[in-house]
Amino acid sequence: MRLSTRGRYAVMAMVELAARAGDSQEDCRPGRQQVSLAEIAQAQRLSLAYLEQLFGPLRRAGLVASTRGPGGGYRLARPARAISIAAIVDAVDEPIQATRCEEGGPGCLAGERCLTHDLWAELGNQIHLFLVGVSLEDVVCGRIAGRAVAPLCGGQVAPLHGGAPMAGLDLSGHGSELGEA
Repeated sequence: MRLSTRGRYAVMAMVELAARAGDSQEDCRPGRQQVSLAEIAQAQRLSLAYLEQLFGPLRRAGLVASTRGPGGGYRLARPARAISIAAIVDAVDEPIQATRCEEGGPGCLAGERCLTHDLWAELGNQIHLFLVGVSLEDVVCGRIAGRAVAPLCGGQVAPLHGGAPMAGLDLSGHGSELGEA
C-alpha cells in the first residue's frame, strides 16, 4: 500500500485543526475556530512550508476556510463529522495505491498485468472504503479502534478483534446489500 507522506501529513494537520476547533458533536476536546499553520506545524512537528503547500488544495476542495490578518488562520469549512479521511487524502491528490502499476500504464510486470494485480487493486479499494467511513470527528474522539471487519460466509461481517458477527452486508457480490439472495 502506498499512502504518501503528503496524504498522511494532510490527515495529521486536519485532525489537529479539528481537535483545536472543538466543533465535534460530543465536544471531545475544547478548542477555538481559527488556528494558524504555525501552531499546527509545531504541534504535529511538521514543516510549515510543507503545510502551506497542503492547505491550498484542502481549501480548494472546500475542507478548510482561511482568514487573513492578525488573529487569522484556518478553520474547518464543514463540521468535523462531515469530513471523511478519504476526502482529505483525495484533496491532496494522493490516491491510495497498493499495486505497483503506474496510473494509465500498460501493466505492472514488463507491460503485462501480473497475476496479483486484482488482489492489490482490491486492497487499495478496501482501504479507500474504510477511510470514506471515518470522519475527522471519529479520529478526534478516539472512535477508530475495532472498526475493521472481516468478511464471513453468508453475507455477514465480524470485527477483526472478536465480537459477534453482524448481519447486513452481502460481501459475496450476489444479492442485495441486506444479504438477501
